Amino acid sequence: MRHEHHETVYVWTRQMYLRDRVAAVSNRVAEVTNGQPLEVVEHGRRFLKVKTAKNEIGWIPERAVIDAATYDGFSRLASQHKDDPVVATGTLRDDMYLHLTPGRETDRFYLLPGNAKVQMLVRASIPRTPLPGPAQPAKPAAQVPGEPPAAPSIIMEDWWLIRDAEGRAGWLLGNRVDVEVPDEIGQYAEGQRIVGAYVLTRVTDPEASTPNHEVPVYLTVLSPYKAGLPFDFDQIRVFTWSLKRHRYETSYRLRPIQGYLPVRLSSQPGPQGTEPVFSFQISNSADVAIDPETGIARPVNPRTISYALRDTQVRRTGADMAPIPLMHNESNSVARQLQVKKRGR
Repeated sequence: MRHEHHETVYVWTRQMYLRDRVAAVSNRVAEVTNGQPLEVVEHGRRFLKVKTAKNEIGWIPERAVIDAATYDGFSRLASQHKDDPVVATGTLRDDMYLHLTPGRETDRFYLLPGNAKVQMLVRASIPRTPLPGPAQPAKPAAQVPGEPPAAPSIIMEDWWLIRDAEGRAGWLLGNRVDVEVPDEIGQYAEGQRIVGAYVLTRVTDPEASTPNHEVPVYLTVLSPYKAGLPFDFDQIRVFTWSLKRHRYETSYRLRPIQGYLPVRLSSQPGPQGTEPVFSFQISNSADVAIDPETGIARPVNPRTISYALRDTQVRRTGADMAPIPLMHNESNSVARQLQVKKRGR
């Protein structure tokens, strides 16, 4: 018995009408929407004749769909990152497409609505793709007398790998996602971006207006408002709750460091019971490895640093108790590394 092979494509545009013919004048047969699978009946020039699950048949522009290989790529991406720890929860500013890899011109598929909540997993930095229109000349870098002309500066942008409520994964432009930060500590950002805010524990204050009078104790990680940095954050700050003054106070701050996500939370036995522990990676040198496919930055010589919260005191813990280098290298950005590689060719 012979089994027919049916090619399937998937609609990536917001919506599209199937037409009864490829002509200047045609009739609408059916409406299809983002993510909908379609069976290919016939290939035309820049158009496909397709059939819906309701047996509606019509023509659709080939540019309005993705093929099965691209669809499988999104499925693999979701499977590979289904158990990744969540760095932060974000809210989309607008309707946004998920991309298979970072980049404005890369394959895209799922359309997420504005104000959707997403789980942020990994940050990456890539050169910005010029927008359609007249090309703008790149701004040349300052030239040192006696040295060869410097390469034009590269404009970078950050992208985030996210997971949505349905478990779908993809890359979004970072400046279109707002990290959810509690209002009570957001005011203390001091001109930096809060990359993540984590609840370490909760304390009971009878005078607090929070539910059951329980107040969360927060760990935050912060970074400068700048794309293309070779690290995810350069500061950690712990906010504990003062039972005497009934307000948040900074219990611990560490900066500047070259820190990398994710932050991991755990616990350990302490003198007064179980105490919360948080850990993260730092770079032990200025050397950073950049993934050529995604632009993800990772330290060449990583160290895992751990802290425990005992009452309102933050203390070092874990196997690595060596001094922490208080430095970061903003100048060693992803853009700078790309320029160095180009000059070395």
